[in-house]
Amino acid sequence: MLTSKQERFAQAYVLHRNATEAAKTAGYASRSAYNQGYRMLKNDEIVERIADLENELETNIDVINEIESQYTFAKNSGHTNSAIKALELLSRIRGAKSDKTKDMSKEGLETSIIEALQVLGKDKVNTLINKCNFK
Repeated sequence: MLTSKQERFAQAYVLHRNATEAAKTAGYASRSAYNQGYRMLKNDEIVERIADLENELETNIDVINEIESQYTFAKNSGHTNSAIKALELLSRIRGAKSDKTKDMSKEGLETSIIEALQVLGKDKVNTLINKCNFK
């Protein structure tokens, strides 16, 4: 049987996926939260409770569509870093090919470059091209 603090830790861990943050949320002091979080994740009962809580979670959100819409918004709003982060998440979710299996043909490289340039936007691309010493 878990204590109330351990239960709060398990619930917070499911939300944060960070043991230190979960320990703080559960009521442990900030200065000891890292150690407490580490210790909690070594407790089999707590780990089992975390697994149970994760199995109970349901979501009605279509994660891929949500991230794609966030990417589109970020790209259209000029938030390059956010757009890149959304692309990183999409590649993880979709199980993107590893670097070893990327298409290294001329066409594959051109496609990758075009995608990257589209994320950066026309003004940034023009700025970068002007920095190149093409002859």
